[in-house]
Amino acid sequence: MAKEEKKAPKLRFNGYTNDWERKKLGIYVPITMGQSPNSKNYTNNPRDNILVQGNADLYNNRVLKRTFTTEVTKIADRNDILIISVRAPVGDIARNQYESVVIGRGIASIKGNDFLYYQLEKMNNSGFWKKYIAGSTFESITGKDLKSSDIYISNHKEEKSIGDIFQTLTKTIQLHERKCEELALIKKALLQKLFPKKDEVRPEVRYKNFSDVWEQRKLGEVIISEHKGKVKSIMKGGNTNYLETNYLNGGTAQKVDALADVSKDDVLILWDGSKAGTIYHGFEGALGSTLKAYVPKYSGDFLYQILKKNQDKIYQSYRTPNIPHVIKNFTEKFNVSIPTIIEQQEIGDFFKQLDSLITLHQRKLEKLKQLKKFLLQNMFI
Repeated sequence: MAKEEKKAPKLRFNGYTNDWERKKLGIYVPITMGQSPNSKNYTNNPRDNILVQGNADLYNNRVLKRTFTTEVTKIADRNDILIISVRAPVGDIARNQYESVVIGRGIASIKGNDFLYYQLEKMNNSGFWKKYIAGSTFESITGKDLKSSDIYISNHKEEKSIGDIFQTLTKTIQLHERKCEELALIKKALLQKLFPKKDEVRPEVRYKNFSDVWEQRKLGEVIISEHKGKVKSIMKGGNTNYLETNYLNGGTAQKVDALADVSKDDVLILWDGSKAGTIYHGFEGALGSTLKAYVPKYSGDFLYQILKKNQDKIYQSYRTPNIPHVIKNFTEKFNVSIPTIIEQQEIGDFFKQLDSLITLHQRKLEKLKQLKKFLLQNMFI
């Protein structure tokens, strides 16, 4: 027995009961397949026509001014939907915010409202285009495939309501993304100001009543002890959090049958693997076998910030080549600059609060993205 075709989405606004109609995309709206200009006509002059050829020319679902051309082949007008048709990530979409842009062969332009835009986003998220690109030498959607794709439409009023709610949700997500970016930039700037620059003994900005010079120490001099983790994932059971990279990077904690050997004030470093040298802090549990823990003499919050500030330096200069490991004598080689214990605590507490604020906004952002994903799956067929 043939599977009955869905005629309405699972989730609808009150008052709408009509069936949705299935249409071919190319019949419902005009579609223009891109055509690349001759490369000799490419320029760096912003006064020439903006050229959109693929993923590199799109950012945050908008056109990124990157390349220009004096030759006009195919055009996308303001508010047209742009879909990547050649090379990964095929199916990704954006809106053209400019009066017009020239589109190369990697892009197709679709005339459509917000309802259609978000339906195309849902289709892409659901893997709709994979059936067209499977087995290809490189990913692509032909004009025929694009125009013959099925979409579902409702009446104008319901389409507008759906488009409006996704526009509002998308703008809210973008607002939180900007907030997260701004907070990250603020933290980066403060790290530069509240810690001394290279070969200097005082930071540029300090809390009131602090004037002492900062002292150079080896990392080993500012920790009480260090130990390598011994716990492995096969030791399942018990009630102790298993400290491994998935959990430390935001995943769900596994429980293991082992004693906790790490407190929240300890500073952790990934000892082995492609990301060896990554610094973590603020966890308690049983340490995994690829990590090492440092028990700080003074403020763990401060020690974490000074190591995290030098994260790239650790990656570049304190790991073995080929199969990465942190060098054995890391605590003997790595220098840290420290102030008095009281100033360490002030700085550590400040950045701890700032990190908490950043994490809060990141969690809000993730929840909004999950909400949008759920609504896309349930408000479209």
